[in-house]
Amino acid sequence: MGLSEDTKPKSDAYEGEEMVEATGLRQRNKSNGANGETEDNPLSVEQVFESKPVPSWREQLTFRAFVVAFFLAVLFSIIVMKLNLTTGIIPSLNVSAGLLGFFFVRMWTVGLEKWGFLKQPFTRQENTVIQTAVVAAYGLAFSGGFGSYMFGMSSRIAKQATEADDPSDIKDPKLSWMIGFMFCVSFIGLFALVPLRKIMIVDYKLIYPSGTATAYLINGFHTPEGAKLAKKQVKMLGKFFAGSFVWGFFQWFYTGGDGCGFSSFPTLGLKAYANKFYFDFSPTYVGVGMICPYIVNVSVLLGGIISYGLMWPLINNKKGEWYPANLSKSSLHGLQGYKVFISIAMILGDGMYNFVKVFSHTLFAIYKAYKNKSGLPITDSDGRVVPAETISFDDKKRTELFLKDQIPKKFALGGYICVAIISIITLPHIFKPLKWYYILVAYLLAPVLAFCNAYGCGLTDWSLASTYGKLAIFTIGAWAGKGDGGVLAGLAACGVMMSIVSTAADLMQDFKTGYMTLASPRSMFVSQVIGTAMGCVIAPCVFWLFYKAFNDLGLSGSDYPAPYAIVYRNMAILGVDGFGSLPHNCLKLCYGFFFAAILINLIRDFTPKNISRYIPLPMAMAIPFYIGPYFAIDMCVGSLILFIWEKINKVQADQFGPAVASGMICGDGLWTLPQSILSLAKVNPPICMKFLSRKDNIKVDDFISSW
Repeated sequence: MGLSEDTKPKSDAYEGEEMVEATGLRQRNKSNGANGETEDNPLSVEQVFESKPVPSWREQLTFRAFVVAFFLAVLFSIIVMKLNLTTGIIPSLNVSAGLLGFFFVRMWTVGLEKWGFLKQPFTRQENTVIQTAVVAAYGLAFSGGFGSYMFGMSSRIAKQATEADDPSDIKDPKLSWMIGFMFCVSFIGLFALVPLRKIMIVDYKLIYPSGTATAYLINGFHTPEGAKLAKKQVKMLGKFFAGSFVWGFFQWFYTGGDGCGFSSFPTLGLKAYANKFYFDFSPTYVGVGMICPYIVNVSVLLGGIISYGLMWPLINNKKGEWYPANLSKSSLHGLQGYKVFISIAMILGDGMYNFVKVFSHTLFAIYKAYKNKSGLPITDSDGRVVPAETISFDDKKRTELFLKDQIPKKFALGGYICVAIISIITLPHIFKPLKWYYILVAYLLAPVLAFCNAYGCGLTDWSLASTYGKLAIFTIGAWAGKGDGGVLAGLAACGVMMSIVSTAADLMQDFKTGYMTLASPRSMFVSQVIGTAMGCVIAPCVFWLFYKAFNDLGLSGSDYPAPYAIVYRNMAILGVDGFGSLPHNCLKLCYGFFFAAILINLIRDFTPKNISRYIPLPMAMAIPFYIGPYFAIDMCVGSLILFIWEKINKVQADQFGPAVASGMICGDGLWTLPQSILSLAKVNPPICMKFLSRKDNIKVDDFISSW
């Protein structure tokens, strides 16, 4: 899964940018000199595993696999939720999920084997089942909209938006309806494209880079060399996990008030701190910086410099001229409005460009494939593949097993219709403004959009789930209209559409992984269903914990500002109300940044690669426009660490960099759980570490001494 609004998980800022760490693993599969392999004639992946029998699809679905998947789903849901509610930037966690899944089941099987109780060995097919279930579960922590459209429905966010605060446009979070909503919308995407799995994987031979990388990872783990490296990687991950967790615990003692602790350390000076330029000692975002490509981190920092370093101080000087001077800081009619709406303009410009680009690329590729049918494999009456050209040993074996366990088309069609009927009946009871015919139209269009998204994802690894969701916000919101709950209807429709197209693309990624690890499509489908069911309960519960533990959740300037919640709500308001509520000159600036985002993308695509790699990403630049650049400094520190490490020892950095980053993210993320419990139990930190200017410090000392 890759990080953007899409779940493997992906952020709006980082949609489709995947970390592919499997190249070395692929080479290891070809570096064993056994079984007649020579340096000039290396064995292929499936020749390495030829002596190992492939378990049936039922044998791939083990109890231990789902026990491990459940605990990893809880861990990664907490991590993703924290990232979701802070900046919305979520890197691909596939490497750490696959690594931990392999490690825990390996420990399980070694223990049972030692005592003579092992009945079934641990296979790469079972490893794939774990990976699929975990990714499906924790992906819902992002695509469920807990940091975007769903939280955007709440009164807490509505009060900051200042518009459309009518009760018909508000739906406060409750565990019951959130779980019900997740069950209604999260499964239908699984049925949408099942009948097309052979066309996408075998006939079109779509790459699905994330699914392919995950398969190489898993195949590598189950070779002798891969198992040894995985053991070292887990050990490294464990060290940084423990260090990050302890650091989070240590920091907590100094946060006994607002603006206290290491996270408020003015590392670059008090003036820079006032403009959100500081290093906040967050292991999470240092780790994220080590995983994200350099250009993403630099783009985020550049966006922070342009906004908080230049634009906002200049616009703030226009207070009283461009907007009333007596407005509160959270009013969207003041400086906050410029921050939110210019950020939205950049996100929409980037999203629109990439939607047109990927959609047109998809249509052209489909047209080209049908025009040149001679280059595609065809099937005979028995369903066996008759290749138009010679295929490799690996592809032949993988195709044979992939077509063995069919998922009946009637089952897929019946499942889609049944889930659609349940949703059409249920969702209007959860969201009154969301009429049944809105949902019906969405479900009639969804399979086509899901196919386009899954096909484009297979070509480019770029999922446009969030873009389809935004289109639903504007269309359904405008259809419902102002005064009839149009804002709430638009946000709910966003969730319906995003869930379908995102889940369908994820399932195809999983089918690709299963194809390359000889895991049965049936076991992949069942694993995805079970993982989705886990996520429908785990993700709302984790969000509920955050919501109850942190009273300032979603508020601008807090530890958990949930930036995309206010962004999505304001998109819905724009869809219903139009542009009349924007501050003076804000619309002109929005137009400028909208077209600038498109222009930057055009330049990136039409310049040579050695130049375009240095051109920033507009989507990544947009995030600090609203929440500030403090996390960008953390991410750039992570990039600097990795850069220096690669210069010193590139092989070691490639092998252990993801493990170090994952350990930092996981340890700091898991600390959030005991921190939330302490907050719910009203246990407050004993110390407030705060920084003042020398002048303010003298005043404080004089005040204290006067007592």
